[in-house]
Amino acid sequence: MKILAIDTSTEYCSAALLHGSALIARSELAGQRHSELLLPMVDALLAEGGLALAQLDGVAFGAGPGSFTGLRIACGVAQGLALGADIPVVPVGTLLALAHSSAARKVLACLDARMGEIYHAAYEHRAGSWHETVAPNVCRAVDAPAIEGNDWSGAGSGFATYGRELAQRYGKCLLAVDPAAYPHASAIAELALPLLTAGRGLPAEQAVPLYVRDRVALKMHEQR
Repeated sequence: MKILAIDTSTEYCSAALLHGSALIARSELAGQRHSELLLPMVDALLAEGGLALAQLDGVAFGAGPGSFTGLRIACGVAQGLALGADIPVVPVGTLLALAHSSAARKVLACLDARMGEIYHAAYEHRAGSWHETVAPNVCRAVDAPAIEGNDWSGAGSGFATYGRELAQRYGKCLLAVDPAAYPHASAIAELALPLLTAGRGLPAEQAVPLYVRDRVALKMHEQR
């Protein structure tokens, strides 16, 4: 199975190529340069892997939640590549990708959502696959959904921005925290593999981002 994966949901831009058991990847702190960096990354990976776009079995992308602009970039690029090569698209949740990047069995995934909020979800790995215990949501750190157990690992920029609030919210539930973790295209490629193998790829035109939040800025009275 040959899968190209991309992610632009955070300040990082990443791409990965999974070809059988081989995985090659690129990542760069992009700021606002995702659209500038992404396609050259894809070209470089395909050249290194010795593959043409039409030889891929599918394109996976970080569907969200995350930066509104970043999600639209990744979705648009994935759709364009898939349409051109007549291959399916596999949307993969960014919070699940964040959990998958961790070596932990139980992961509390939190990304900074700006506007005083976090994107939040919880996942447990058992019987060889990830199980969602708290669905992706957006909330204030102090209002984050409760979790059961005391052997969770925290991951993501939500802990960098709201570490104190999340520590107070979850107390001894957290064993460790990695605030520098972010969704990476390599995790998206690995998560897309069983979906694509099972024939669960989508036609390019059906791929959509998972925004979770339905607004991008605070109103004037909220800013005040």
